[in-house]
Amino acid sequence: MSQPLLELKGITRSFMAGEREFIALKGIDLTIEAGEMLAIIGASGSGKSTLMNILGGLDYATAGSYKINGIETRSLGDEQLAELRRDYFGFIFQRYHLLTHLSALHNVEMPAIYAGTPQTQRHSRARELLARLGLAGHVSHRPSQLSGGQQQRVSIARALMNGGEVILADEPTGALDTASGKEVMQILAELHAAGHTVIIVTHDPKVAANAQRIVEVSDGEIVSDTRNTGLELPSDAPIEPKRSGARRLVASLGLFKEAFNMAWVALVSHRMRTLLTMLGIVIGITSVVSISAIGEGAKRYVLKDIQAIGSNTIDIFPGSSFGDSRASAIETLLPSDVDALNQLYYVDSATPVVGRHLLLRFGNIDLDAQVNGVSDRYFKVKGLKLEAGIAFSESDARRQAQVVVIDHNTRQRLFGANVDPLGQVILVGNLPCTVIGVTADNKNMFAASKALNVWVPYETAAGRLLGQRHLDSITVRIKDGQPSKVVEDNVNQLMLQRHGTKDFFTNNLDSIMQTVQKTSRSLALLLSLIAVISLLVGGIGVMNIMLVSVTERTREIGIRMAVGARQSDIRQQFLVEAVMVCLIGGIIGIALSYALGGLFSLFVKEWEMVFSLGSVVTAFACSTLIGIVFGFVPARNAARLDPIEALARD
Repeated sequence: MSQPLLELKGITRSFMAGEREFIALKGIDLTIEAGEMLAIIGASGSGKSTLMNILGGLDYATAGSYKINGIETRSLGDEQLAELRRDYFGFIFQRYHLLTHLSALHNVEMPAIYAGTPQTQRHSRARELLARLGLAGHVSHRPSQLSGGQQQRVSIARALMNGGEVILADEPTGALDTASGKEVMQILAELHAAGHTVIIVTHDPKVAANAQRIVEVSDGEIVSDTRNTGLELPSDAPIEPKRSGARRLVASLGLFKEAFNMAWVALVSHRMRTLLTMLGIVIGITSVVSISAIGEGAKRYVLKDIQAIGSNTIDIFPGSSFGDSRASAIETLLPSDVDALNQLYYVDSATPVVGRHLLLRFGNIDLDAQVNGVSDRYFKVKGLKLEAGIAFSESDARRQAQVVVIDHNTRQRLFGANVDPLGQVILVGNLPCTVIGVTADNKNMFAASKALNVWVPYETAAGRLLGQRHLDSITVRIKDGQPSKVVEDNVNQLMLQRHGTKDFFTNNLDSIMQTVQKTSRSLALLLSLIAVISLLVGGIGVMNIMLVSVTERTREIGIRMAVGARQSDIRQQFLVEAVMVCLIGGIIGIALSYALGGLFSLFVKEWEMVFSLGSVVTAFACSTLIGIVFGFVPARNAARLDPIEALARD
């Protein structure tokens, strides 16, 4: 004797109704052979629907044994039951249970998606089934564009998509008019003739009369099991079943791709909900990227100003530190120290500096200005640029030439805008000097913007103007690529050897730059943390709306489970949706950040927002992480839904 297709022994199903136990099925024994057409009939509440759900693997028995092709289902987990639903069963529901946002074609091919069938094959199979059922012209129509009979035909085509060895029809004519009901029963009879096992659950004796075998259920027990010997099979050409050759192991990569496709369709179908979901992410990503760009732009602006006054320079002063009252009495910094420093490998150049506030005079205009005696290398060392004329040369220094370079402010005060200062003779103290150059306007935030400075050769200042041989300071320019701290240590060592005592101190502008960079990083981190808070708020918003989405789409989840979706498939789909929402929100946020950068540059001329690849990559990483972290709980809740309860939800 051959093994039965479906075999139930002592099946009991009980539910808790409050504090009381309700027994829906009581020791059911039933055997169904392959190729049978069987009707389970009974009044409402008799237990027939519960029996059908257990047969289809949507529900499980409290006690007893249920075998499918000899496989005991009690030992199977949720994932394995989902595979059985996908490979053996095709469900036809009274209320059709079609997804409203999908076309007829996409509704039909859904079981094949979870079976891992390639897209081309499942499209061809779905079109073939719809054409066989008279819906060739309705492939792209959504359920709302179809009549009840047409929707039921789509449901039948979906049941046959993976082969549908066993067709479970729950009140297949209950929501149809008489003509449509007869058409559906005719199709079920044809499926039976083609070799499918057809199980109809109904309360209508007229519908049950179409079956070869009628099983009556009352109060959770089988009260009769009879054969309909007078039934004739239909003479129409049968619909050929698609056997298990279409079934395959799920290709995880392909299913992941399909999860993205399904997620995209779901998001587009609910645009307003999607926009509200991603709003918090858009704001958060815009904040993070913009703040990062503003911080980087501000840092570069400050560092640029520091570099403009000589970031790779070391200044040497007499005394122990700034403000040392004995510094004015120390006269040990000499031109010979400059010569010694210029011999060091890691020193690009060194220049002496002496300075005094003296009176400048041109015509009847008198000004008090800072007069600096420096070498010809000073302008290179300090990075000063000339807007007119030239700087004095080494030969000018040797012959103590009476030449002077003035700054932009001095030019404006002495000569105004209409007089060319080059070649003019001004009195510096009591020494007449010819103006040979004018430095460019210094808008540096670290320089006194209104200060008046002029420069003469050090030899001229020492021999003809100040009568001072010792130096007020020495400025050393470090060679490019040399470590600033190492050079400073070596300069200190050389000066200590020459002087024999520590009567000087150094000031390294590189330390200022490092301090500014450290401060900038700290501020950027603080601002970024504030922006991350908005990202977290956005992530919580994603989670909340996704949780609402799970509630709204409970019926959809039940349908997907009924056609073969595993818990992992449902979890993956909702996770993918959450990640897609966050990634799209991230892209929009980055685009808004660049737009803000453009607006910023229109209104702020001094500096600009600086975007980096790192901030963009971080934004995408944050988007993905938020999608995974805050989408996990909704995805898990969706995967844990009971398919029976989910299908019953409106």
